[in-house]
Amino acid sequence: MFDDYLLALVAAACVFLVSRTASQHPKLDHIPSVRQYGLLGSWPGSLEFYTNAGRLVKEGYTKFHGRPFKVPSLHHWNVIVGTPQHIDDIRKASDDVLSFDDATSDIIEAKYTLGPDVCADPFHLPVVRSQLTRNLGVLFSDIHDEIAASFRDEIPLKGDDWLEVPALPAMMQVVCRTSNRIFVGLPLCREPGYKNLMTRHTVDVVKGGVIIKCFPRFLAPLVARYLTKSQSDAEEAILYLRPVTEERLKRIEEEGNDYAGKPNDFLSWLIDISDNRQRNVKQLTMRMLTINFAAIHTSSMSFTHALFNLAANPAWIKPLREEVDAVVETEGWSKTALVKMRKIDSFLKESARLNTIGQMLLGRKATKDFTFSDGTMIPKGTFVFSASSAVHRDPEIYEDPEVFKPFRFADMRDEEGEGLKHHMVTPSPSFLNFGYGKHACPGRFFAANELKTMLAHVVTNYDIKLADEGVRPKDLSFAETLSPHPTATVMWRKRRD
Repeated sequence: MFDDYLLALVAAACVFLVSRTASQHPKLDHIPSVRQYGLLGSWPGSLEFYTNAGRLVKEGYTKFHGRPFKVPSLHHWNVIVGTPQHIDDIRKASDDVLSFDDATSDIIEAKYTLGPDVCADPFHLPVVRSQLTRNLGVLFSDIHDEIAASFRDEIPLKGDDWLEVPALPAMMQVVCRTSNRIFVGLPLCREPGYKNLMTRHTVDVVKGGVIIKCFPRFLAPLVARYLTKSQSDAEEAILYLRPVTEERLKRIEEEGNDYAGKPNDFLSWLIDISDNRQRNVKQLTMRMLTINFAAIHTSSMSFTHALFNLAANPAWIKPLREEVDAVVETEGWSKTALVKMRKIDSFLKESARLNTIGQMLLGRKATKDFTFSDGTMIPKGTFVFSASSAVHRDPEIYEDPEVFKPFRFADMRDEEGEGLKHHMVTPSPSFLNFGYGKHACPGRFFAANELKTMLAHVVTNYDIKLADEGVRPKDLSFAETLSPHPTATVMWRKRRD
């Protein structure tokens, strides 16, 4: 009987969606639209937004260059800005006027996909900013060791033959294992069921957010419970994390906080800062799921983009390999060595510039009326984003912006001096992949170290190419996300020179 009611609700929701158009707030009439949609309202544009948001953003960025413009999604208009001044206005705005948390929660329906407690009390974020970043040097050997072991397992080469491997699934496994070596340590980071759960959860969060958005708000709790995997993922994660968490809590109770052999990992750091309400298996597990979502989703896509770019142009392997070999010879495999791998850093940043995983970034939701420095006003409730993909391809900012120049940023460092300006972890109005301002990704230093170590490991141990040589797999666009092709493959063999 309940299933009949649920089906009725689904049918009602479909009718509801078909009968409505994207919200056209009358106070946004002063902001131009990318296109005029005529009698059908903004529905054509909102559907195109989900299939090719990058094209809409680029069109608006070119047509209204210097002015804010708007593009429709299914539920509301998105105001897009691209000038350094507008981007700086977003950076300077206080959270009680332009809210990062409200926008993020809406995009992935975080209350339901990550859990209401995580949204209300993200006590894991200070751990990312402090302990995780501070321990990168100490834990580098663990990161490098897990990357090497992961690649051996995911790329099981035999002899000198080429092996064709689906890239994105393999890189998700490498990123998952490496991240969890630092999050929960051995042996759990290598446990097949745990790995599969964490990689699957990154997809479940995104899917869950999309599904929930397809229904009226009053149905969100029912949709989240019965049509998404949020609750089942959490229950499964507790089964894996309960034994290790309870063991650590028991040791603290019996021997004190600094007990002998205490693991130096994210779970321990979470326990250290938690209060009595937070220090239980469920609360700690929800934070571990959240940090896994943040780490695996973005890093695996970013590295797969870079891998496709390298495999499409194998000639770039040699200069990268020469740099890594020379640096490792003097510095060994260390965090200090990564700092000196300028071409590795540049390659990853150039890949992120051209294959920006978020075609619209710096998402904020106006909690009050807000006026930009040029006088443009957006009313309370408006969603505003940067035109990140268009900014990254602007010929006024980057020379030959449509050309992949692997050492573009290394050359800039040679010309302008060392310093941090052109490092991949340095956000700016012209490079927005990690965000900008106080809400720039707090885990970007960990992510950069992980990605740079992965790329350095690849070029020193493997030759790679594409089966269809020179033809890079086409990226897939869904709403604001630009994803590497999920089934495209890369050919691998042992390094020969």
